[in-house]
Amino acid sequence: MSVIVPTLEEETTIVRLLDHLAALRPPVESIVVDGGSRDATVALARAHPLRPAVLLAPRGRARQMNAGAAAAAGELLVFLHADTRLPPCAPAALAALAGRNGTAGGNFALRFAGPGAFARLLGAWYALQRRWGVFYGDSVIVVRADAFRELGGYPDVPIMEDFLMARALRRLGPTACLPGPAVTSSRRWRRQGIPRTVASWVLVRWLFAAGVPASRLARLYPPVR
Repeated sequence: MSVIVPTLEEETTIVRLLDHLAALRPPVESIVVDGGSRDATVALARAHPLRPAVLLAPRGRARQMNAGAAAAAGELLVFLHADTRLPPCAPAALAALAGRNGTAGGNFALRFAGPGAFARLLGAWYALQRRWGVFYGDSVIVVRADAFRELGGYPDVPIMEDFLMARALRRLGPTACLPGPAVTSSRRWRRQGIPRTVASWVLVRWLFAAGVPASRLARLYPPVR
């Protein structure tokens, strides 16, 4: 399997992430794809003992992940955000998925890091959405390499590329919700506050469903580091 990590200004997270990947057994192919960081992200990744492949690509999570997928050798492509950690059971869960015929991909159950009722509520909301077949990149999207090529990769949009990939996978057949949970950072809502974060999520989702171009919606959901 190949773990593909898109990065942009992630110098505060990249070393811990690569330490995390280095501890996985059996080892996985690790690919970092940077979108033009001006901090030390690339230098830190290249200097790490894991020695991941470090690629440079035009900025944009979809473009970066597509570049990583093009260079990957694994039969499973695991798209991991820099502030998300795989669960200890990930290697076994991914191996089981690889042997499951007819399943093109899926994601992991998800928990948001940190104490507090909102983190628990958000985790419960994500679990409910997953029952409806909706999932996003922070829950670690996994795609078979042949299915990824059949779908043409992630659509080249500045936002909602993960939602579109999940929808495309569902058209190919059932998707697996792998056990876990994976743990993702709460940095967005801790930085921006709960009301603003929730409002931006709801607004982006429904405006996208209404046909507003992703290029306009990206302004409502800027990166948080």
